[in-house]
Amino acid sequence: MRCKPVTDLRCLSVYRVRVAQDSSQQAPPAAPARALLSAVVPALVVGVATSLILVGVSTAAEELQDVLWQDLPDALGVGGYSVPWMFVVLVTTGIVVGLVVWKVPGHAGPDPATTGLDAPVLPPAVLPGLLLATAFVLAGGPSLGPENPIIAVNVSLAVWAGLRAFPQTQERGWVALAEAGTIGALFGTPVAAALVISEALAGQRIKGRLWDSLFAPLAAAGAGALTTSLVSRPSFDLRLPPFGRPGWGDLLASLVVAPVGAVLGMCAVYAFPYVHGAFARLRHPMLMLPAGGVVLGALAALGGHLTLFKGLDEIAVLARDPDGWSAGGFATMAVVKLAALLVAASCGFRGGRIFPAVFVGTALGLCAHALVPGVQPAVGVSAGVLGILLAITRQGWVSLFVAAVLVASPGILALLCVASLPAWLLVTGRPLMQLREDGTAVR
Repeated sequence: MRCKPVTDLRCLSVYRVRVAQDSSQQAPPAAPARALLSAVVPALVVGVATSLILVGVSTAAEELQDVLWQDLPDALGVGGYSVPWMFVVLVTTGIVVGLVVWKVPGHAGPDPATTGLDAPVLPPAVLPGLLLATAFVLAGGPSLGPENPIIAVNVSLAVWAGLRAFPQTQERGWVALAEAGTIGALFGTPVAAALVISEALAGQRIKGRLWDSLFAPLAAAGAGALTTSLVSRPSFDLRLPPFGRPGWGDLLASLVVAPVGAVLGMCAVYAFPYVHGAFARLRHPMLMLPAGGVVLGALAALGGHLTLFKGLDEIAVLARDPDGWSAGGFATMAVVKLAALLVAASCGFRGGRIFPAVFVGTALGLCAHALVPGVQPAVGVSAGVLGILLAITRQGWVSLFVAAVLVASPGILALLCVASLPAWLLVTGRPLMQLREDGTAVR
């Protein structure tokens, strides 16, 4: 089938298709250059738009965070991160988000425990409530990131606008562009989106058409990443002590830390249906979310203020002083943050799990360094993040990418590729940290 120029985005749809193909069927011819070129402008527009939405929500949440955690406590003469104030803000966040879920049209989207990075297409009326709930979560301190709800919003807007502008196109093409653009914007590089798309395409018979399938989504991812970099200049480089040529000790450390991270992450995965079920028994968002805020307040009192929020700024604080805490301190933060992620994802707060999981892996890796000084911080952190992300996301390429980019050293890649093997054996075939509508775990 030849693709029509300008309006036909069917060449992009391979990304989302999961239909098995007969092994004897020949692959369709590669898309002509003019069909790919006709998709460039829509891809660039979607990529820029997804980035601006992400940056806009993140900026608004940061402004509100400053008010809640600095301006307001200073005006009241209380400590911004004192235990009573952390309880007050987290419970209040639960009440406010509960009101949004209860009263705002669309109820802020589906139960976040049932969604992942492959976001559903939502009606436009649902999106304002979802954006509002996400901004409150990012500002109020629950341990969730922006990725899942922002992908859902961007996908839904892209489908709504795209099908009206080009009625002859198909929904899944716009979904592919929006997901790729948002992933590129989230990580500040299109590489992450390319890896996710390649993983999605792995089970399909595309033969020589991989780059045809990647062409438009990669353009969207590049536009999203560049826009984010120009507007907000994100950086995942933790500036850990430099890591040079790997040695035998580094290999051993990575082979130990990554599986430990995978086991720790699987503890949360197996607990997820039970914790979610406990909150679901409360039946009403005005009970579930404030109760979650109370539990999160207790966890923050135990782990300290660094275990609040999505965790990206907080891991930079840990990385600036790898010897600033004891092994017990790092271990406490890792366990508390993982528990906070589990509770926040179970009680109904809107948000994603990747960024808080990165904090858990960072704290675990620095704990390994504190226990055995011979474990280089860069090795411990990257291996810990790799293991946790493999368990939480089950996305192999994304886990490798995030773990490697935190260190920004070419020498770490070989270690991570080897360390991923035993960690993957521990998680493959097991439940995901995502639930079906009936509350059972997805496998």
